[in-house]
Formats: sequence, structure tokens, C-alpha cells
Amino acid sequence: MQTQTYVVTGMTCQHCVTSVTEEVGELDGVTSVDVDLDSGRLQVTGQDVTAEQVQAAVAEAGYSADPA
Repeated sequence: MQTQTYVVTGMTCQHCVTSVTEEVGELDGVTSVDVDLDSGRLQVTGQDVTAEQVQAAVAEAGYSADPA
């Protein structure tokens, strides 16, 4: 397993957190997603998950993510 950390911009409420969590959680290989609204921190744990996949999933939710 590998844990990756990102900073998500644009989230303003719990609904935002839920959207990001659901989109990233649907990626193949992801076993855990933790999103902190206050800091914008996104931690993704899984196997064979690329930064590009995570960033695309966050974009699908309507936000942007950069590796921390």
C-alpha cells in the first residue's frame, strides 16, 4: 500500500468533502480516502494509483488537487 497526499483547492463545505471522497474512492486500487476541509488535505491510500488518476477524479468532483 502507498499513501499519497494532495492539497485540494475550492472546497468550502462538507458536501465538497463528500464529492471528493466519493470520486477518489471509486478509483481502482484505492482502499482509503481521508479529506480534511479546513486544511484542504487529501490522503489517498491504495495500490497502483497514479497522481494523474487522483487529480482527474478530484477534477470530476469540480476541484483541483496538487501533490503536497
